[in-house]
This record gives sequence, C-alpha cells and structure tokens, in this order.
Amino acid sequence: MPARVSEALVLRTYPLKEADLVVSFLTRDQGKLRGVAKRARRPKSSFGAGLERLSHVRMAYFQRETRELVNLDSCELIRSQFDLVSDYRAGVALDYFAEVSEQMLPPAEPNEKFFRLLLTVLGDLRTASGMWRAVTYFSLWAVRLSGWLPELQVCLGCGSALDDPESPERAFFSRGRAGLLCGHCRQLPGVGSNWELSAESRTMAAEMLRTPVAQLSKKEWGPATAADLRRFLVQQMEAHVERRLITAPMIEESVFS
Repeated sequence: MPARVSEALVLRTYPLKEADLVVSFLTRDQGKLRGVAKRARRPKSSFGAGLERLSHVRMAYFQRETRELVNLDSCELIRSQFDLVSDYRAGVALDYFAEVSEQMLPPAEPNEKFFRLLLTVLGDLRTASGMWRAVTYFSLWAVRLSGWLPELQVCLGCGSALDDPESPERAFFSRGRAGLLCGHCRQLPGVGSNWELSAESRTMAAEMLRTPVAQLSKKEWGPATAADLRRFLVQQMEAHVERRLITAPMIEESVFS
C-alpha cells in the first residue's frame, strides 16, 4: 500500500508501549488524524524533532479504512516552533492552540481553513504584537469555523439590536448561553452570573472577522485588550466540547509570569 503524504501540524503525542508514540495531527487535506509512530521515542528515531508540538511537517502515513489509527512512516520538518518555546507566554499560547484544535476538530473531516488559521497565528506569534493578538484572533476564528459563533449584535433573549447607533445597548454573557443578553434580559430569573462584553470588544471582533490578523487597526495589544471577548469565546468553546480547557486560564495567568 503506497503511503499518503500530507502537509500537517502536530497537535499532541503520547507514549504507547516502550518506544512508540500515538500522534494526533491536523492535515491540510484529510483533517485531524491519529497514528502510531513506531520507535519514535528511541534516541535515533527517524522522526527526529518532527513530532514536537505544532511542528509544521510533511507526514507520510499508511491509511486503512478498517483502522482508526494510521501508521506513520516518516515526517519531513518544514518549520519547528522551537524558537517560540523559549518565551513562556508564547509556549502557553502553543499549548492553547493545540488543545483547542484537539478538542474542537472532529476526526477525519477536512478543514483547510482551520489549518490555515493555525499557520497564520503561529506566524503572528513571532511579531511585535505578541501572543494577545494571536490568541484572541485564533479563539474567535476557531469558534467561527466550528459553526458555534453566535450573533454578536442581537440580544439572545428579546431579539433587540445591541449596536443600534441611536440607542446602543450594553451586552452581557453568561456560562452555558449561546449568545449575548441586553441589560434588561440579563436580570431575568435563571440567567445567573454574567459578565459584560464591551462595545469596543464587539467592534474588534467584527473587524477580526473581516480583516487578516496582520492588518488589524489596533497595533498595541496587552493582557487587558479584549480580555472580555476571550472569556466569552472560551465559554462558548467549553459549552460545546463539554469540558473545561486546561490551558485557557493559563493564558490569562501568564501575565503575572
């Protein structure tokens, strides 16, 4: 059986037996796959550094319809993320990108847009804007490409416009609700704890949905920039994958490191 070769990004590896690795990787053409890399944990493994977190590679593998795991034959390293690991915050961002991708992407469903999103934010991590812009942009588009991004201009409760120029509304969100609430609806019974999503962050989200990350108008990003938007997006992701993201709080806590 001839090997298939796909451009891929490595998401996660974990040990199997004494010397093997199970590798979760996102391919440009086949979506997210899992495979076994034989003897990958040995010092002289032919895989080398190609299986490090979010390495950009050309992966050669054998795929059979009757088996969930593919057999990895080799990988050619296109770009390592080793230069980012020395920066703690960038390293946390890499963990976040990998976890979100691993949890949100269904197996074996091609999603080239998500693949290109990862390549884009990995490149943006290396710019002067740092991790905050890359993480925020990635979070928004990860939710959008997964089909889970709710309407940001309309109240989920009453349907009123939140961005009416004549009478703009404040917007609020709460865990487990797929959308925003106006000031009136946030006070209804059963809403529970809620947080405000500022008009500035909603405007930034609208710009990110229509503008490449490198061309965004805001040039200086800090931990407070769009922090409410990131919180909202993380809650949307966690509601759909039905688990808490381990790396999400680490992102916000990294400001103190």
